[in-house]
Amino acid sequence: MSQSDGGIDLDTSLGYLLKEASSALRTSMEEVLRPLGMSVTHYSCLELLAQRPGLSNSELARGAFVTRQTMNVLLQALERDGHVTRAAEERVGKALPARLTPRGRRSLEEATAAVRSVEVRMLSGMSGAEQADAFRALRSMVRSLRDGGA
Repeated sequence: MSQSDGGIDLDTSLGYLLKEASSALRTSMEEVLRPLGMSVTHYSCLELLAQRPGLSNSELARGAFVTRQTMNVLLQALERDGHVTRAAEERVGKALPARLTPRGRRSLEEATAAVRSVEVRMLSGMSGAEQADAFRALRSMVRSLRDGGA
């Protein structure tokens, strides 16, 4: 469908550009995380647990933008590999919270440095003011979409 047919002109579509940027960012992050034996989802899970210890599987899944099933499989692997620990039994009415182990924290430190290098590269062509403007604009877009435009 062309623009004259009422379609979206991909060259001027902000949504398409955001998706392209998101894809490029994910690809770059995967490239630096792969040698560390991690995926972006793996890294996201560790980062979320470092910043918000005790999150449930559902909370981690929402934060990492994956399904609960995907997160459950990842948590089982992280627990088996000694990166996270979870209570052996579910508390009444509570989900099994996960916490980073010392090994998980060490892995996260290395991954964080790798991901930070990607972000620095991504922002290298922008001034501090441009970065601040981009951050404000993206936050505003997210708010508008989540609030339904109200």
